[in-house]
Amino acid sequence: MSVVGFDFGNESCIVAVARQRGIDVVLNDESKRETPAIVCFGEKQRFIGTAGAASSTMNPKNSISQIKRLIGRQFSDPELQRDLKSLPFNVTEGPDGYPLIHARYLGEMRTFTPTQVLGMVLSNLKSIAEKNLNAAVVDCCIGIPVYFTDLQRRAVLDAATIAGLHPLRLIHETTATALAYGIYKTDLPENDQLNVAFVDIGHASMQVCIAGFKKGQLKILAHSFDRSLGGRDFDEVLFQHFAAKFKEEYKIDVLQNARACIRLRTACEKLKKVLSANPEAPLNIECLMDEKDVRGFIKREEFEQISAPILQRVKRPLEKALADAGLAVENVHMVEVVGSASRVPAMLKILTEFFGKEPRRTMNASECVARGCALECAILSPTFKVREFQVNESFPFPVSLSWKGSGPDSQAGGAEQQQLVFPKGNPIPSIKAVTFHKSSTFTVDVQYSDVSDLQAPPKISTYTIGPFPTIRSEQPKLKVKVRLNLHGIVSVESATLLEEEEVEVPVSKEPEKDNSKMVTDEAPSGTAAPSANETDVNMQDAKGTADAAGAENGVAESGDKPVKMETDTKVEAPKKKVKKTNVPVAELVYGAMLPADVQKAVEKEFEMALQDRVMEETKDKKNAVEAYVYDMRNKLSDKYRDFVTAPEKEEFTAKLQETEDWLYEDGEDETKGVYVAKLEELKKQGDPIEERYKEYMERGTVIDQLAYCINSYREAAMSNDPKFDHIELAEKQKVLNECVEAEAWLREKKQQQDQLPKYATPVLLSADVRKKAEALDRFCRPIMTNPKPTKPASPETRANPPPQGEGQCQGADANASPNHNNVPSENATAGSGEAAPASAEPMETDKSETASTTA
Repeated sequence: MSVVGFDFGNESCIVAVARQRGIDVVLNDESKRETPAIVCFGEKQRFIGTAGAASSTMNPKNSISQIKRLIGRQFSDPELQRDLKSLPFNVTEGPDGYPLIHARYLGEMRTFTPTQVLGMVLSNLKSIAEKNLNAAVVDCCIGIPVYFTDLQRRAVLDAATIAGLHPLRLIHETTATALAYGIYKTDLPENDQLNVAFVDIGHASMQVCIAGFKKGQLKILAHSFDRSLGGRDFDEVLFQHFAAKFKEEYKIDVLQNARACIRLRTACEKLKKVLSANPEAPLNIECLMDEKDVRGFIKREEFEQISAPILQRVKRPLEKALADAGLAVENVHMVEVVGSASRVPAMLKILTEFFGKEPRRTMNASECVARGCALECAILSPTFKVREFQVNESFPFPVSLSWKGSGPDSQAGGAEQQQLVFPKGNPIPSIKAVTFHKSSTFTVDVQYSDVSDLQAPPKISTYTIGPFPTIRSEQPKLKVKVRLNLHGIVSVESATLLEEEEVEVPVSKEPEKDNSKMVTDEAPSGTAAPSANETDVNMQDAKGTADAAGAENGVAESGDKPVKMETDTKVEAPKKKVKKTNVPVAELVYGAMLPADVQKAVEKEFEMALQDRVMEETKDKKNAVEAYVYDMRNKLSDKYRDFVTAPEKEEFTAKLQETEDWLYEDGEDETKGVYVAKLEELKKQGDPIEERYKEYMERGTVIDQLAYCINSYREAAMSNDPKFDHIELAEKQKVLNECVEAEAWLREKKQQQDQLPKYATPVLLSADVRKKAEALDRFCRPIMTNPKPTKPASPETRANPPPQGEGQCQGADANASPNHNNVPSENATAGSGEAAPASAEPMETDKSETASTTA
């Protein structure tokens, strides 16, 4: 299984993978650790990541960037409208009120949703991880900002599905940073909590998280954020400053030219980085617009002065985080600063003044989120064994349920009722059970209780619960299970109808009743269906957990009544049982993609990825033709010079030149098949020349090998060495004859080859020489390596095995009076094996002497 963490930022993305030795940040195709979050649509294919960034300057209107700011937001969102003013591509309002991105792709204008484009970015990150791991990547963990709404979280999950990924968790970026910080700490206190403030100032937003650390665990105490305070705001300030300056000095309006805007923004971003380390910095751009070169200059003091409105907003999230955590500044023991924009000196100065201590930089500012995501993925995955470390996450928004009417006993009748289910700071994940007194189909809305920080519609989703089965009980209860999952997404998971029925209970069951739990449903749960029982137990457990945290479950206004009813029912338990029936629940999420639309987007992504792959293969084949032309032309004048005739060289050179001209004219834009055919056509002429050269270079080596083989076997057959004495003379003669025949063949072929020029087709091929050597070896080896025959042992040795110390003496006696009895060889072998295990080697020596005496 893959264990991968993705940090997709507003400007760039980072991929981290878990290995046995720790967490590694992987490199992309350009050997860079950061991959731009850009998708550039071309006439024939898409360019994503580093390739997209390279194409964005030449094709700005079809280069989609800052996707993180677009997903899951309504087109009418004021923040989104502000962002769209600085984006070079066209975005319009879709029929559902959400943005649609327009780009020219494959020669026609097409529309894409931000979720689709994010899916393309994640697909590119997935391929980077797969190339590095040499394995398929499916399971992962993705970092998201803490301010992402329920709809934005669902959009990220849909984008991951489009990319073929299965996120085990969407983790808050600041939580991932805290995990990467704390899991390696070996000096965390066991009792006293270590409070650390993490300030993440990224490209587009600022997030603050206060986490409490103890040995083996971290607890998120508070979250706060500013969604529009990041590095790009400083870039924008510099951009507007120099745009106005150039309009006055050079009479050019950069805002009217998309390409000039991109070049100036890029230059301003570099200028900001220079000012972080230097008191002043120049700005020079050649041919920015209307063929005019521009120059500028700015000091750090002036930069901080024009950035004052941005810097004034930094303290607000810091104050809010401290207030939510219930801590004083003195109780924050450390401050860790991360994020690409945290390097601005003015920001560090504000943080130092606020906390009264110097912010620390013990973590990699750009990679800590991706590392934390990979660590969380490793914790959730069974592939790796990770040090025990508990992450207690908190939910940043309060979520409530609302419905019409609270029950038959309500005075309000059809009035709108609301119940806070998950308060701000509620643990993630969490399950709550809410009890309704309903007997017919009704709807429940899941909504934010407070949208002041969100700037999003309060309503998240609507659930229709029903139709109900035939109800026999007078006062039925409906238990609705509401889940806040690991991703931070709230949903109504199930609805169970509880009806009390009177039954005769045997006396033997009374002791069980005495040991029953507080809630009625669980005492007689043995009578319910297994699945309903399991669901109910989970609900009660969740309810208990919520009560322990100080949260009440139940209906507003009449929240105590269900509890009283359950207590009364408990008294009557011997006479009643609870019948459980699952009630259908239908979900409607506002603004989310339908499953059918997600499937269509998956198919569309597959088609576009296939088109990209075909175009990449086409480019490779075109490059192969071009490389072959240049390479062969050089070799014809160099090392292939003696292996080709003058007319043949002239004809082939002309063919190569013709192909080169075709590549840059008519063949500039052809299909993969055309380039393959062109390369094969050239190789028909080039391969024979190349083969002649290779044969010439290899021939000497293989001839020497065959000659060595012939001489070796000839010497062995003619040798007087005793180890070959057992081989019959007729067999040795066969070996000598084979060697003579091979030597004659080689001599004849070599003479023929030596008479031919180098450019002629060779008659002595390296492959033929190798085959001859293999045939000779195959024939001679079995003869010359035939082992000596084994002689039988004496029956005395077989019948009377000697003691361990007398083996050599027996062998000497056997040598003195050899055995003349005919003993079968198998028995003799067995007998010799049984003779004297401790002195087998001397016995073998004696037997050889016996054999020679007999002979």
